[in-house]
Amino acid sequence: MTKIFIVFALAGSLSVIISDPILKIINLNEIITFYPLYLFIRLIIIFPLYQVTLMGVSFCFGEYNYFKKFMIKFLNYFRFR
Repeated sequence: MTKIFIVFALAGSLSVIISDPILKIINLNEIITFYPLYLFIRLIIIFPLYQVTLMGVSFCFGEYNYFKKFMIKFLNYFRFR
């Protein structure tokens, strides 16, 4: 159980750390000056990055099958019917 919490923590932290250089490449600070909109766009960029990072970190910790099931369940929740 502790290993699963560590995977979630590392994936969340890495996705935020990785998103910063991506936002600098896009130059989002200069494009969007309205701060709440900037945060919203940043969250939109972080969300898919988090999903990829979660799968990568879970693979490194040997918990890929658990997080694969978790990911499928999570993505089915957002499926449009």
